[in-house]
Amino acid sequence: MGHTNSHELARRLPIAALLAIPLLAFQASVFAGDATEPERLAVLMRQLDMLDRLAEHSERLPKQDASRYHFDYARLREDIERVRSGIRDYLTPQRAQPRDPTTLIGDYRQEEEDAP
Repeated sequence: MGHTNSHELARRLPIAALLAIPLLAFQASVFAGDATEPERLAVLMRQLDMLDRLAEHSERLPKQDASRYHFDYARLREDIERVRSGIRDYLTPQRAQPRDPTTLIGDYRQEEEDAP
């Protein structure tokens, strides 16, 4: 069982390293310089995209051990999408919805009618 896990890890590490090296080099240059917040968030979006692709790939690999628990890649991908959506919403905020043009009266005092 331990041999299978180390074999699986050995298979996944080169893929992750090949994908991560260019991204990490780019990230270092962006964060070291005078990058704007949108530029830094764009880098984070690319990292989330890479992480999502790795999770998708790992999810498709056959499970090779009889372990009781397995990593929930689908849940990870849902969380990545939530984070990605939050960054996207921040970078491109929706226009404010139009206001209701009806003016408020503002006077809520009602006089009593004279009793007969």
